Amino acid sequence: MREIKVVRQIMEWNEDCHNELHNELNDKKVLMLNVMGSPGGGKTTLITRLIEKLKDKNKIGVIEADLAGIIDAEKMAAMNIPVVQLDTAGACHIEAMSIKNILPEFNLEALDIIFVENIGNLVCPAEFNIGEDLKIAILSIPEGDDKVEKYPLMFAKANALVLTKHDLVQYFKFDVNRVIKNAKALNEDIEIFMVNSETGEGILEVVSYLNKYLK
Repeated sequence: MREIKVVRQIMEWNEDCHNELHNELNDKKVLMLNVMGSPGGGKTTLITRLIEKLKDKNKIGVIEADLAGIIDAEKMAAMNIPVVQLDTAGACHIEAMSIKNILPEFNLEALDIIFVENIGNLVCPAEFNIGEDLKIAILSIPEGDDKVEKYPLMFAKANALVLTKHDLVQYFKFDVNRVIKNAKALNEDIEIFMVNSETGEGILEVVSYLNKYLK
């Protein structure tokens, strides 16, 4: 019983912090996007392609979370946008308090969008709200079409699902309809996009979706 109480308190504290952050960002008219998915699923590439399409009309910042290293943060910084590296020191997810502590590194008055690239896995990140407006789940074709069934919480909580590396569907036994059916069964409101970030296929559809939420 003591363990259950501690876990409940942690989740309640995180939710309080999430609400505080969400209200602050809403007041500043900053849209925060929580991008989640497996390592190698295409999170960084998708974010960079979206930035390329959005940056002419929007001021963008990135919070880049990793267990270690700054490789992805360097890729973002090369685009001449403000980037803050969040080193979780081995933690498998980001919590709202981590975002709260890192937000002062940005001038929120000068931003319209913050992308948060969460830690690469399909389990822990789905459990913690971090002040975001939208949760975007990434699933790459090579990962297989059974992931919605294996990791339901991720897709139940996501506002949007982006199927990346869509050009590879012809080389894998990946049933797109199976993924759509299972995702919609968990979350009938989830928006689903097919994207090939290397060629730009589907990127404009995601941009159009995000534009509806810009404040």
